[in-house]
Parts: sequence; C-alpha cells; structure tokens
Amino acid sequence: MCSPLHQPDGPLLPDAGRRTFLRAAALTGAAAAATGLVSAAPAAALPQQNAVAATARWRPDPESPRFTLVVMPDTQYLFDGASINKAPVEASLRYVLDHGRDENIVFLSHLGDLTESGRTDEFEAIGEAFELLDRRQVGYSVVAGNHDIKSSTDDGRGRTPYLDTFGPRRMRRLPTYGGATPDGYNTYHVFRAAGREWLVLALDWRPSTASLAWARNVIAKHPDMPVVLTTHELVYADADGDEARFSDHGEHLWDELIAGHDQIFLTLNGHYWPAGRTTRKNTAGNDVHLHLTNYQNRYYGGSAMIRLYRFDLARNTIDVETISPWVLGRAGERLNELERGEIELTGPQDRFAVPIDFEKRFAGFAPVPVRGPRPAERLLIPGTVAYWRFDSPAHLDGSVAADLRVPDQSGHRNDLVREAVPGSAPAALRWSSDHHPDQPGHGSLYFDGSKPPLRGAYLRTENNAPLNTKTFRSGYTIEAFLRLPADWDAGRNAWGAVLGRRGTLGAAGKTSGDLDEPVATLSVSDGPGLQWAAAPLNQPGAVTNWSHELPRDRWWHVAVVNDTKHTTMYVDGCVVARNPATRTTGLATAGLPWLLGAYEYGGRLDQLMHGWLGDIRIVERPLRVRDFMTAPTPPSH
Repeated sequence: MCSPLHQPDGPLLPDAGRRTFLRAAALTGAAAAATGLVSAAPAAALPQQNAVAATARWRPDPESPRFTLVVMPDTQYLFDGASINKAPVEASLRYVLDHGRDENIVFLSHLGDLTESGRTDEFEAIGEAFELLDRRQVGYSVVAGNHDIKSSTDDGRGRTPYLDTFGPRRMRRLPTYGGATPDGYNTYHVFRAAGREWLVLALDWRPSTASLAWARNVIAKHPDMPVVLTTHELVYADADGDEARFSDHGEHLWDELIAGHDQIFLTLNGHYWPAGRTTRKNTAGNDVHLHLTNYQNRYYGGSAMIRLYRFDLARNTIDVETISPWVLGRAGERLNELERGEIELTGPQDRFAVPIDFEKRFAGFAPVPVRGPRPAERLLIPGTVAYWRFDSPAHLDGSVAADLRVPDQSGHRNDLVREAVPGSAPAALRWSSDHHPDQPGHGSLYFDGSKPPLRGAYLRTENNAPLNTKTFRSGYTIEAFLRLPADWDAGRNAWGAVLGRRGTLGAAGKTSGDLDEPVATLSVSDGPGLQWAAAPLNQPGAVTNWSHELPRDRWWHVAVVNDTKHTTMYVDGCVVARNPATRTTGLATAGLPWLLGAYEYGGRLDQLMHGWLGDIRIVERPLRVRDFMTAPTPPSH
C-alpha cells in the first residue's frame, strides 16, 4: 500500500512532503526568510514563537512508518557552577516542540553528564529547561553521567540532586514512562511508532548487578519490542574517523546484557569524544549498532547539539543528522565562521545513514505474521465480472496439463483455457507456490515465454465467454499481481503482456494510431515497466498509461481504474505519474477472447509473458485503493 503521506483517494495531507523543504530552508537561514512562510522560520529562534504550539498537546503519529528519535549528549559545560546558560538546551527542546509534527518526533534521550559538578543549582537550571517538555507531555529519558553523581559509586549511591531532579517522581508523569529500579537511577520507557511499540532502556553510569537483572527482566516482560539502550559510557573512538570500540565498562555491558538480548538493536552513549560508531554481531548473529555522540569539546560546550535519528521503515533506513538549534536560531545575527560551522555537522560520524531491514532484524523476537489466503468468495465484491487465481495445482511437480481449465471464481463463466506455441516445452507454463504477500490466493502461474523464436504458453477466455463483449460503460477496475524474474531481458522478453483483449484497433472500428495494435493490452515494456494501452469507446484510438520501471525479482500489484471520465494506473496502491488527462469512457471490443500472458500485433501472437502472474480480478466499476485486493482484511464481528 502507498505511503500515508500519499493518499490517492483524497488530497495530499497539508504538511505532506514539506519536511525536507523546511529543514533545508531552516539550515540556510536566509532562504527561510525569503520564502515568506511562517512555518519555515527557524524553530529555535525565539522563545515566544509559535504560541499555539507551546500549549498544544504533543501528539506524534503512532502509525506512520517515519518517525524521529532525538538524542542530546553531554551538556555539562552549560551548567558549570557559576557559569550556567540554559538557553542552548531550551533552544534544542523548543526545536523538538516546534518540529514535532513535521519530523514526527516521538521521544528524546539525554545521554548523561547533564551538569559539570552535580550541584543542586546546576540541576535546578537544567531541570527548569526540561519543563518545556513536561508541560507538553513529551516523552523523554535521562541517565546519570560521571559528572552528575560521584563517579566511584554505582546506582546504590542514594539520594542526589540528579535523582531529586530527574528521578521517577518526575518521570512517572510522562506518558512514555514504564518504570524504574528501586534506587531510581535506571528507567525504561515505551513509545509507539510505525504501528508498534518500542522500548528505551536508560541505564545509570554504573548499573549494579541487581539493576542489570532488572534490565533483563524488563526486556523479558516486553518480548516483542525492539530496544534502544541508552547509557553514558559504552564505546569510544580514539580519533575522528576511527571505528568505535568498547571501553572496559562497555565490554561488561555487552557481555552481561546486550549480546544475549536480540531485542537490543541500537545503543547510544556519550562521555567520550570524538563521535564514532561501530557494529557488532550479538549471540543471535544479528547486528547491534553502537553509536557514540558527544560534542562538549566543540564551541560553546557543544551548544546542546542534538542528533536526529529519522527512522524510515518504508525505506529500511535510519537517517542521522546533527544540528545545533541554538546556533541555527541566531542565523540572522551575522554569525562568524566559527559559529556558522556549528549549525550542522556533516562529517561521516555526524551525518550518515544506517541501513536496517527492520522486518528481518526483528524477526527473531517479533516476526511479522504471514497473511493467510482468503477464500475466493470474499473477493467477489459487487460488480466483479471475472476473478482468476492460481492456487490449486493439479500436479505437485508444477506441471500444467495440456487441457488446463482455470475456473472463473466470479461464476460468470469466463473460464480460462491453455494455449501453447507449437514447439514450446511442456514447462513453458507451470504452477508455482510463489505469490505476493498480500495476494488472496497463495499461488501463481509461471510463464516462460520469449522470442526469437517465439516460444511459450498462455491462457485465454473461450470464444463464447460473456467477458469478451463487455464494454464497461460504467467504468472498470482491472487488478493483477506479477513478478518479473532476475533473468528478464528486454531483448527477449519485452512487450509480453499480463492480459489484454484479442483483436486490433482497426477491427474494433478505430481510425487513429497504429490500427494493428490490440484493442487493449497491459504489457511489460522494455524498461521493464507497465503499459496500459486501450481504446476507450469515446476516442478514435488507444490511450496509454505508463508506470515507472519495475525492479525485477519482487512481486508487484497493478490496478487500472476507469471512472467513466479518466483512466488511472496504480502500482502498489500509488498513482503513477504518466496518467493522461484524456477523457476516456469504457473499453472498445472486437468481441474476441481475453488473453493472459500473451500480446498480439496485427491479429497474430507476437510475444509471451516471462514471469509470474498471480490473482487477476476485473470489476465493472471504479474501485478505491482501500477496495483493492491488497486491502487489509476487515475485522470479523
């Protein structure tokens, strides 16, 4: 199904597609002002900005496949005894509030060393800054660093200004708070994003043996949640560009907790600089991404820089960016060269992408349920005139009988029969268990067609099938599932058809274009892409829709929808670009059979399909995307 940001059934969402523009505009400062768009102004510029956003409840989209986790590392030099300046931290927190919607920010994690000396006045100042998030009920976590407490102690150290400021008494008011160790120094948090729940495990500077046992128990009680582990010390890098490696304490955490818990896929820590990262295999053989983030050595103690971890489950990627909202918000103050260099960091350890196949990575503890087959009768929606599926092979070896007949599940007697080019191998058409994951029928037919010489087999309706004379004056929806093999070659396989009508444009009474072309065909071009070339009733020739190029060796769903005015092609539920505005009504016909897997030119067989075809359905009315065969199964009552 298409991204939530693109809804073919209605208008684009108001803020859809603007995130990239807004970020680019903000980071150039002057460009934002030039646009004249209020929402493009630097979000961190003024505390008074966006008064509505300052009071509205924080509501990230829990179902979007794209969301952002914000990370704030060591801020200790901003809260150092008599030298306290909370403005940079507040600017970063305001960025979270002001960009919460367009970035879909779901959570913020501070990585410790909030203060330089762990004094009460230092914690009072940074605690006041975080009230910005408290008032909006924004989920966040903090951990104690070695400067926040007495570094020689573990989490059994007792009461401290850190615990008084950021202990469970404060955290339990947040909607994401899950619980804490009895000492209060270790917490866990749960947020919902991309249609699932995620767990953040926030560990103390030195968690005790009992606290590590608590952490294991928390993970065990949330067995299907991916876990992001945050702590102050874990990995370090000796120099810029070096691969990160474990500190002694980090090795201890890896051995005692991380390696044996497959749910932990990402760890985040501060403490050391420069920034660095590495990847290690856990005991399950899966990658754990270990990231070090700390900028306290930079101008203005790091200016409360934040990392934006933009998760994109649609692209199987985490895009990582590092910015300073505080410096960004002062972009109109004639920043000098030093300051301008701190707006955004673009080094390989500060701006990068992490490719993760989320479904595969989480399969060991949260496998995606395989969608089961659906009975044919559930697909027979009003207006269905033909429905074919290929999930009942008569021969377990995949061979197809010469007298194969595929029944029309709609009951309208549009059965399919097998035809073959003389001299073609028996295996030119065979059953397969392969299918699109959202396909109702769990099976397909493999068509092994090619030329030259022309070889292969195909299916057709019989000469007296009612479908042959249908003109679809009330509109139509034609859907098909297909997959092109890795060896698909344009020179041998281009223009094989998924389905189409036998008969030429000339035979159907048309007068424009190449009259030897078929009256209707859904073909695979040399791209390979899909082409729907069909003659409507109200035009003198064919009108053509084109898809984008389709990568090989994966399943696709295509739908062609005519609403009596226009014809629109969809691929995987998304409208393609090349849909003509030409007015089109119905489909012309020469009264001849429909073909599956074959293309004719001049009334003669010209090319055969090379690839798999799954379920195919034809409905004599326009359908909405949510009514396609890929649509989620409605809940039973």
